[in-house]
Amino acid sequence: MGCTTSVILFKGICTVLERNCAYICKQQGENNAVEYTAQSLSREDSGFTHSSLAKPKLIEPIDYENVIVQKKTQILNDALRELLLFPYDDFQIATLRRQGRYICSTVPDNAEKEAQSLFVTECIKTYNSDWHVVTYKYEEYSGDFRQLPSKGTKPDKLPVHVYEVDEDADKDEDAASLGSQKGGVTKQGWLYKGNMNSAISVTMRSFKRRFFHLIQLGDGSYNLNFYKDEKISKEPKGSIFLDSCMGVVQNNRVRRFAFELKMQDKSSYLLAADSDAEMEEWISTLNKILQLNFEAAMQEKRNGESHEDDEQSKFDTSSSSIDSYLPEKSGRETEAKLKNESRVKLFALDSDSQKLDFSGIEPEIKPFEEKFGKRILVKCNELSFNLQCCVAENEEGPTTNVEPFFVTLSLFDIKANKKISADFPVDLNHASVRQMIPTTSQQLLNGSGDFGRRILGSVQESMLQYPKQGIFSVTCPHPDIFLVARIEKVLQGSITHCAEPYMKSSDSAKVAQKVLKNAKQACSRLGQYRMPFAWAARPLFKDTSGTLDKPARFSPIYKQDSNKLSNEDMLKLLADFRKPEKLGKLPVILGNLDIHIDNVSPDFPNYVNSSYIPMKQFENSPDTVVTFEVEEFVPYIPKHTQPFTIYNNHLYVYPKHLKYDGQKAFAKARNIAVSIEFRESDDEEAQPLRCIYGRPGGPVFVKNALAAVLHHQQNPEFYDEIKIELPTQLHEKHHLLFTFFHVSCDTSSKGGTKKKDVIESQVGFAWLPLLKDGRVVTNEQNVPVSANLPAGYLCYQEPGMGKQHSGPEIKWVDGGKPLLKVATHLVSTVYAQDQHLHNFFQYCQKTDSGAQALGSELVKYLKSLHAMEGHVMIAFLPTILNQMFRVLTRATQEEVAVNVTRVIIHVVSQCHEEGLESYLRSYVKYVYKAEPYVTSEYKTVHEELAKSMTAILKPSADFLTCNKLLKYSWFFFEVLIKSMAQHLVENSKVKLLRNQRFTASFHHAVETLVNMLMPHITHKFKDNPEASRNANHSLAFFIKRCFTFMDRGFVFKQINNYMSFFTPGDPKTLFEFKFEFLRVVCNHEHYIPLNLPMPFGKGRIQRYQDLQLDYTLTDEFCKNHFLVGLLLREVGNALQEFRDIRQIAISVLKSLMIKHSFDDRYSTRSQQARIATLYLPLFGLLIENVQRINVKDTSPFPVTQNNAKDEVLLNVAAGNPLVTPQKPGNTLDNNLHKDLFGVISGTASPHNSSTPNINSVRNADSRGSLISTDSGNSLPERNSDKSSSLDKNQHGGSLGNPLVRCDKLEQAEIKSLLMCFLHILKSMSDDALFTYWNKATTSELMDFFTISEVCLHQFQYMGKRYIARYSVSLICVYLLPLYWVYNDILVLSQHLSLGCTWFTSCAQ
Repeated sequence: MGCTTSVILFKGICTVLERNCAYICKQQGENNAVEYTAQSLSREDSGFTHSSLAKPKLIEPIDYENVIVQKKTQILNDALRELLLFPYDDFQIATLRRQGRYICSTVPDNAEKEAQSLFVTECIKTYNSDWHVVTYKYEEYSGDFRQLPSKGTKPDKLPVHVYEVDEDADKDEDAASLGSQKGGVTKQGWLYKGNMNSAISVTMRSFKRRFFHLIQLGDGSYNLNFYKDEKISKEPKGSIFLDSCMGVVQNNRVRRFAFELKMQDKSSYLLAADSDAEMEEWISTLNKILQLNFEAAMQEKRNGESHEDDEQSKFDTSSSSIDSYLPEKSGRETEAKLKNESRVKLFALDSDSQKLDFSGIEPEIKPFEEKFGKRILVKCNELSFNLQCCVAENEEGPTTNVEPFFVTLSLFDIKANKKISADFPVDLNHASVRQMIPTTSQQLLNGSGDFGRRILGSVQESMLQYPKQGIFSVTCPHPDIFLVARIEKVLQGSITHCAEPYMKSSDSAKVAQKVLKNAKQACSRLGQYRMPFAWAARPLFKDTSGTLDKPARFSPIYKQDSNKLSNEDMLKLLADFRKPEKLGKLPVILGNLDIHIDNVSPDFPNYVNSSYIPMKQFENSPDTVVTFEVEEFVPYIPKHTQPFTIYNNHLYVYPKHLKYDGQKAFAKARNIAVSIEFRESDDEEAQPLRCIYGRPGGPVFVKNALAAVLHHQQNPEFYDEIKIELPTQLHEKHHLLFTFFHVSCDTSSKGGTKKKDVIESQVGFAWLPLLKDGRVVTNEQNVPVSANLPAGYLCYQEPGMGKQHSGPEIKWVDGGKPLLKVATHLVSTVYAQDQHLHNFFQYCQKTDSGAQALGSELVKYLKSLHAMEGHVMIAFLPTILNQMFRVLTRATQEEVAVNVTRVIIHVVSQCHEEGLESYLRSYVKYVYKAEPYVTSEYKTVHEELAKSMTAILKPSADFLTCNKLLKYSWFFFEVLIKSMAQHLVENSKVKLLRNQRFTASFHHAVETLVNMLMPHITHKFKDNPEASRNANHSLAFFIKRCFTFMDRGFVFKQINNYMSFFTPGDPKTLFEFKFEFLRVVCNHEHYIPLNLPMPFGKGRIQRYQDLQLDYTLTDEFCKNHFLVGLLLREVGNALQEFRDIRQIAISVLKSLMIKHSFDDRYSTRSQQARIATLYLPLFGLLIENVQRINVKDTSPFPVTQNNAKDEVLLNVAAGNPLVTPQKPGNTLDNNLHKDLFGVISGTASPHNSSTPNINSVRNADSRGSLISTDSGNSLPERNSDKSSSLDKNQHGGSLGNPLVRCDKLEQAEIKSLLMCFLHILKSMSDDALFTYWNKATTSELMDFFTISEVCLHQFQYMGKRYIARYSVSLICVYLLPLYWVYNDILVLSQHLSLGCTWFTSCAQ
């Protein structure tokens, strides 16, 4: 059936109705009277505003749970009971195994037993616990229609339809094509040609004047050739192949009278004419060419799909044939055939459903995991000096360095002015050189110890002895970060003396032998002592994005200055690194350090972390080259901190300086070595713990570590770093013990053998307790030095604290002055350095141990947590939040609960302000676990949190905290939801009736929370828009999820409570809030069962079609089908508001109906028909607004903004946009009668109707008016908060609202409403449609068919010629959607043609 025939058919139906309904004239008079009243009202009270409108009556919802029980038999016997019942497996609690990157757990086996501190215990529980997740089986159906799992499926192929309007056009185009082959369309003239590559980079100067010639080739295709002059006989300078052109559009951004040719490969050609007329002529000609190309391609496609050439076959296969729709034999059979065909969903062709919108898609929430900055692989290959020889005794072996050297790598940040990584020691010596140092008994005694057992169970110790590859991590890369190599050698003498042979360019074998001899002697005697020797550095990054500076090499190897050893001195040297005039003055040692850097691939294998725990991708083989992760000292900045996920407990000790020039206790104290031990007791027989990380070549863990020795220095400086694995639980006796030795470097034999044996002599002791006020001591400390070490030395009071003291007598060096400067750096995931956090956990531990809990005391500690450092808060985020919720459930006073919630608000706020919201989402989804519920002891988190949130929202509360709670309310509602779910499952309450699952006190808490929250949303939207909007969205999500757990009738009441805070005269923002709330709630995955699409009639109903369907929004309908009734009421009310509000409401309704259409759970026709009954009252809404929808004399394409404004100016002058237009007489012209009866009798062909006839039909009996179609502009919006409108008085409105607007809706609004109308009409059953026709009044029937007629005009397929005339570029956008929507309308016309027969029989 063609487009003309469809219009004729609808006109005929209207004629039949009008001729057979006696009281239509009476109804017409009533309508005119109403319109007169509206006109009078508009004249008399033009100042009427929404503020005088009464608040809509709230419909009390059904008691959902009782209805389910009462109608249980009816529901179970319903063939579509899946539309009425919630599934039993709607949600469940799951425990997911924590996935790490390690072979074994990072937590030591006995850590939980050893832990005594509450904070340490809770940290270990955090790292050992699995993920606790609440999963919703149908959650993928709980979002927008774009997020449905089946949304991505598209039909493979759409069948081809041919309309008579296009057949006529094809004939004309065939004739034009014949003419084109003989000479074709041609045009030539001067144009300005822009840059070929990109229209964006075109400037006025880049245009070049060229002569263009449009020519057709032998195959029918067109080329646009351009030349330097008008001599087109020459070879063209270039050509534009129009076969590849997709569209021609005007483009005046760079130059006047310019137009753009858009090509298939997304490139474009920019051309410009000399005048506007010339530009339009070129555009018209080129568009004509493109249309010819398009039609040729379409015709070729049709020819390829056609399998038979005879006219009869062509006639039968054409789905547009009118005979296939006319009820010749059996209209019912034809209709059933059409319905059973696999058709494209109507909404699949809607432009809104094809738009990409990612605004509602939540980011993927991942579990907590270790995150690193820019990772750099450092491969240490070789360290070689110019002074070399063979070190073997028999001089058989490779030429190597003449003595062992030891390299330590670390990263220094010049900007931050600090060292940003731990040391990475490597031993690059040849095996023969390593043998120069004997294996001492001390090394053998050190062994691996208890701390190495968990490591060596996964990896062989020999694999860890000689590291050569390290992975450094940098959180904030920039060009001022340097990789520094410090080089040491065995203690031998002064740095200058030892470096002198290496600084000479001559490679004398004699010098090498001499140095070798001295080195062997030093190694055999002082092999365990080292001395500074040299250093080198190189930059790491080219820029701040982390691009590695791979071509850069290490600087020359500079001799170490004995007066510039500290890290501070190194930073000063690096600051001058790029100043050759300063570095050129430094003495250079001749040699080469070969170290290569590279990026680390994600699947890099065979590496261990800083605690030597191997990764999963680790091959435990002797041949495996192990790579070591080097600890990064992440800056103490919250945004660079991440929640800890693994156990790590390292202490880095840095001896800095010893001032010994004033000591008189020892005769010799110059070559001073310091030995560091970690002890857990100060008893006389106490032994050091084997927990210090050893040097390369030695055991993994050792009992003591030695710092480098400076020759002949009484005030030595140190730069060494000692790394210690701390015990899980520290106590007051744990301390660092420093032992000082004078090392004899004298190798002279004059003193005899006895003198040579005295290598070292003790010259003092110092100790540093690790805990102070329960926290680990960090930063720099100055401690005194003692000449002796009596038992119980930790008990001695510090010197200067008074004469009275307890403990043994200690002989202080230099009067007990603080002679030793030492620094410590803690990298621990079980010990926090924040005093406030420590005090809070310590108090909680006391109360857990049985001490009386004082509310005021606990409140004091809670308030102090607001001063907690940000980076500590982020690092221990899961542990802190877990403890907060634990305290919340055990609080006996409201003040404690409120202050706990305040602290949580502070933590949540800090995370958001630092951009770390994702950590909070990970916590809620994976970590949060409600405490086991014991009625006599503890309370539930969801109830206590709801109560404390209500207290904070009170008007008398702190408004800053209140605003933060509103702004970040999503977190608290998510916790409420998860706590509710876990409570139901773990306490076996899921099987209970919903009204018995939660206590009455919790129901009251939720209701109070909603009522307390709403005034903040409705009153603060101006002063604090973000907080109000966030709170509104979070509340909507909470209410939606409550349907899964709670009494659904109770949740309905909360929605009513929410709606009671809004009035018709609200500002636009509040309308946005309200419809956003409805959008979220109605997107519930079980929205259809919530609305109970089932009979609610009295008595026993034998058949579904016997029920009393509601086609208007009655109170009974809104009560029984609460959510859909509420939505339709709000949409109806919104249609009386100004444009923006209307568009929001229509969008929510349309999106919801699109979702029903695409939901693969409701894919059968019977299911869609049942769902359609929920939206039948939309018929009533549309009929009430039929005069605002009845806009037919418009293009199916949207008009441009300028044209719309012009139309408004013309039409506003024609009449008042708020006045109901009077319907013209219901008459048809003679041409229409002839066309209609000619088609019916078969004497006239529908194909003879051409476009002019369509226009005449369109204008005959039009219900249009002089009112502007652009209501958004025709209706003045004087105030953004209040909308003035004058409405007509319509009796019997389905909304109960006596005031109805009468200005025309906009095209987009009309099309969206009509798409919803068509979807319902297409989906509803025949019985429902006939029931509606039986119940409707004549006026309603007339309006129904008026709306149907408007559908034809709004979605009318105007033909290819019309589309080409409008714009070739719109073909892809509009052609197929209009083409197929229109085709579906033709199928719906079968309904209406049957209706015509039915009406005729009724009238007779």
